[in-house]
Amino acid sequence: MIRVLCVDDHRVVREGLGAMIGRQPDMEVVGSAATGEQAVDSYRQLRPDITLMDLQLPAMTGLDAIRAIRDFDEDARIIVLTMYHGEEDIFRALEAGAATYLLKDSISDDLTTMIREVHAGRRPIPPNIAKVLSARAAQSPLTAREVEVVRLIAKGLRNKEIATALHITEETAKVHVRKVFAKLNVNDRTAAVHVAMRRGIIHLE
Repeated sequence: MIRVLCVDDHRVVREGLGAMIGRQPDMEVVGSAATGEQAVDSYRQLRPDITLMDLQLPAMTGLDAIRAIRDFDEDARIIVLTMYHGEEDIFRALEAGAATYLLKDSISDDLTTMIREVHAGRRPIPPNIAKVLSARAAQSPLTAREVEVVRLIAKGLRNKEIATALHITEETAKVHVRKVFAKLNVNDRTAAVHVAMRRGIIHLE
């Protein structure tokens, strides 16, 4: 039996996954978690074969939970199952050690197939996810500091306020903002925030 841990902050989703997996003769749900912290604790206690991980979780994010689980067990096999479709979300999750990435609105029988594939040691990437990653590779990624700048822009901060928040000069803040605009191919702050959110670079709380 393939032992599965389901992590999602919505009970109805966890129950739906449980019902889908429960119909498979070679799978069983051994636990569920609603938060990143619970996911890490449950993994340590249950040591499931497969963990289904949402990224949008309260407090500790799914991405942080993936990292914590992989720090505990580098062989952990984690499948991301989320609504986040931005290329940065996908890239970060796979970089953190997820075996593959599925969108909630595109799963059906694909999920159980993916569970079996990942359990077998493979890292299958769906065509729609591969296409997004390919598009990302053709773009200039933002640096960690530039991501910070975009987050502050999204909060409505002006250059002087960004400078204060990051302990840099206002001129340096202006340079960062210009680079952000160039990399996102936009001309104003509103457009920068919109594109950053669409690409999964930032998420509004």
